[in-house]
Amino acid sequence: MNLTKEEESALKGEQGEIIQMAYRILVATGEATDAEKLVPIEWAHLSGVNYNTIGDAGEELLSSISKDARVKVKTTLNPMGFDIDNVKNYDLDENFISKQLSIRNSYETMGVIPSFSCIPYEIFDIPKDGTQVAFAESNAAIHANSFDNLKTNKESAFSALASALVGKSPNSSLRKEDSPNITIRMKVKNPNELTYGMLGFFAGKIGDTSVNISGLDAMDKRQTKAMCGGMGTSGTCAKFLFGEGDSDCEKIDFDEKEMQNVHDELNTTEKGDIITLGSPQLGLDEISQLAGKLKGRSFQKRCMVFMPRTVKEQSTKIGYTAELERAGCEILSDCCTCLSPLISKDNVDAVTTNSIKGAFYLKNSNGVGVNLKPLSQIIEDETR
Repeated sequence: MNLTKEEESALKGEQGEIIQMAYRILVATGEATDAEKLVPIEWAHLSGVNYNTIGDAGEELLSSISKDARVKVKTTLNPMGFDIDNVKNYDLDENFISKQLSIRNSYETMGVIPSFSCIPYEIFDIPKDGTQVAFAESNAAIHANSFDNLKTNKESAFSALASALVGKSPNSSLRKEDSPNITIRMKVKNPNELTYGMLGFFAGKIGDTSVNISGLDAMDKRQTKAMCGGMGTSGTCAKFLFGEGDSDCEKIDFDEKEMQNVHDELNTTEKGDIITLGSPQLGLDEISQLAGKLKGRSFQKRCMVFMPRTVKEQSTKIGYTAELERAGCEILSDCCTCLSPLISKDNVDAVTTNSIKGAFYLKNSNGVGVNLKPLSQIIEDETR
């Protein structure tokens, strides 16, 4: 990689151990991804927040570097492991709570905005087209590249933190103009959010760094998020381009058969003990729609609804939160379905969800059964 004199100085440790560590991470990442240089970024979004994912080693590292490290650009955070407002309602291990709070405090000390959301693109203003950012959350990185006209690598927890500390990121392939060699042709009629999630999951499996998608009609926010969330779980692909692409692109159909294959891979049971909505977390528009669908109806089993704290505050002012709670919803902020200790195979056998991303992690990380349904079907089947 071509480094400036200032970057070479930092890499040698002349700007301190923490900055040296950050540059080592970025240079190693850049060399592994054929980046020729580092580029300035304006915004970093960090994963590596949930104690379930980073463990003691991550907590200790953050505690250590937070004594001196400060982020140089706007930096936001992924969800943590619980909602601090109702943590007492769950039988969580005291060690988990203590370590999770330590992680939270370390990030805040470094100047990170405690957003605890996997949908930063919905709760913060989007910068101008072409802005360089560094997003570690997979659905957010894909959304940034595909729908927000931003540029980001599909960052790791370490590379995004390093980028936040120095304000730079490797100029790897996703930051450049791209010509995918695969075009996926959407052939499923009347798609819902579950269909788009399965399309994303399929695309993530067969795409390289990016993939063309053709045959799509206009999508709403739930559908775009579902597609990004699905892609983020299944591979390294991190960008959709829309259209047929070049004439020499390989054309692959996503039809009813391929959709059923994805469904069969992730759907493991026909009934859930509880319902989870919000992976990625729900935004204000989705909360509004959910509240409207639940007018005069109530869930017949426990339903956990995950949303960013800022969305919960807006929803409460408008009256959506009261409507959801009347319908039996359990509102949770600062956390999400994925990797949450709030859902454990010790007390839950299976979960009903409309999220491909949620299904993937519930099955493979939480070890519970998954019942996949679109939201409309969940409300029809599970409310009275």
